[in-house]
Amino acid sequence: MKISVVIPTYKCSSSLSELNERLLNTLTKITDTFEIIYVNDASPENDWELICELAKNDCRIKGVNLSRNFGQHYAITAGIEYSKGEWVVVMDGDLQDQPEDIVKLYEAAKTGYEIVFGIREKREDNILKSFRANLFFKIFDSIADTKSDSRVNTFSICSRKVVDYFLRMKEQTRSYTLFLRWLGFEKKFIPVTHKKRENGGSGYSFSKSIKLALDYFLIYSNKPLYFAVYFGFVVAFISFAGILVVVYKYLVNQISVQGWTSLIILTSFFAGVIIIFLGIIGIYIGKIFDNTKNRPLYVVKDIIGL
Repeated sequence: MKISVVIPTYKCSSSLSELNERLLNTLTKITDTFEIIYVNDASPENDWELICELAKNDCRIKGVNLSRNFGQHYAITAGIEYSKGEWVVVMDGDLQDQPEDIVKLYEAAKTGYEIVFGIREKREDNILKSFRANLFFKIFDSIADTKSDSRVNTFSICSRKVVDYFLRMKEQTRSYTLFLRWLGFEKKFIPVTHKKRENGGSGYSFSKSIKLALDYFLIYSNKPLYFAVYFGFVVAFISFAGILVVVYKYLVNQISVQGWTSLIILTSFFAGVIIIFLGIIGIYIGKIFDNTKNRPLYVVKDIIGL
């Protein structure tokens, strides 16, 4: 098997038929041995029924149906685990990624790169989504000491060597692109076309995006813990200096010891700071606990063609 294409689907029923036809036309230009694996992430639409219909008509079409909505990156992991190709392409199922660009990714990979990412020349997302993405990557890069590009998403191709190492990473909080970047290997970024989503909507609500961003900030960096320690030292130093000033002034009879209001305010402030930092530590401990449970990353309800 030369190429496997893995596509997580969620609310993609309106685009699946066209996507599949364009994929077949594109892949047959590259090789005769390929497979297309659709992973239905418990879509509320009829994604799975359409996948089954496509698979029954073409043995090169495969389908994985998850038992519930696990999330995009878990669905990608599921599809990759079932893949058999020497090269694995990952792309979205909403036709914002163009199937024809797979040829460009594959040709670039053959020049000696283990991973090739598509970089969107122009993002066709709404202003709010683009703003959130840019803000996320700026904050994430400052926390995790990385250099990201908001124009890069999951649309990529990687070798079987990379796939094998990726599948050894069992963390519960998952990001396909961040994992590939962490693995090292030779990478290349090539321009691809990004289209506006014509039908359906994104599976990432605002609250879900915030939770995902918070998970990434805390899981992929320990800087928040160091910040808590540094902040604690700074506050302790300022407080100690303030105490010395107050004691000195009291001893030379410049002031009397008063200020219950300011004391209450300061106590409330530092209590809030302590609670925030305890919350950060609690999230870290919670993530450790999630990984020690050793639960499967996803649960498969049905498969077809595999």
